[in-house]
Amino acid sequence: MVDIVRDRPIRVLIIDDHEMFAESVARQLSAEHDLDIIASAGNVFSGVREAEKTRPDVAIVDYLLPDGDGAGATTAILAVSPDTRVLMVTGAADDRLVMSAIDAGCSGFLTKCAATAELVSAVRTLAAGEAYIPSALLGTVLSRFGPAERGLGTDVTKREREVLVLLATGASTTSVADQLFVSVNTVRNHVQRILLKLGAHSKLEGVAIAVREGVIERPL
Repeated sequence: MVDIVRDRPIRVLIIDDHEMFAESVARQLSAEHDLDIIASAGNVFSGVREAEKTRPDVAIVDYLLPDGDGAGATTAILAVSPDTRVLMVTGAADDRLVMSAIDAGCSGFLTKCAATAELVSAVRTLAAGEAYIPSALLGTVLSRFGPAERGLGTDVTKREREVLVLLATGASTTSVADQLFVSVNTVRNHVQRILLKLGAHSKLEGVAIAVREGVIERPL
């Protein structure tokens, strides 16, 4: 779990066409003192409109929606609210869905069968600027990336590669800093340079590209 001191509650938008599920999530999250459900929507169009209007910290987005999918919704949300962190949720842990969500720029992934405590932890993790994906699923997803010709990432430094290797294990920014004996701000600077060099929009996407391009090895 990532701990962070905030001067206001984490503002959450829920986009899901299953009304009972959306209401249940809203009720569970609202019980937490640091989470504030600011809006909900049942489709991509309404969700993007709410995101543009409210600029949430975290958007919880169902992958299957009446007028599109979560990947497309993520792209559209980030276009109108770049600072929003998208947590993708789905009924099944399909690796292809996870990869499409990562490619779209989402910062986290969770199945709908996850416990409330894990959902709360995931929202807080994303709001703290970290990526969230169950460790067991992360290794499986990254291992699906096949070899590719080197292109992106040839200018990644040794230290940046060390950061990527740790991120691929699911380590948080704080954990990476502790293991490399540097400050959290230093790690954040490394991450920003890594994302720029790899043309990635999130740490998850950056790790996936790094594996694909051979910058780092696939996690075991």
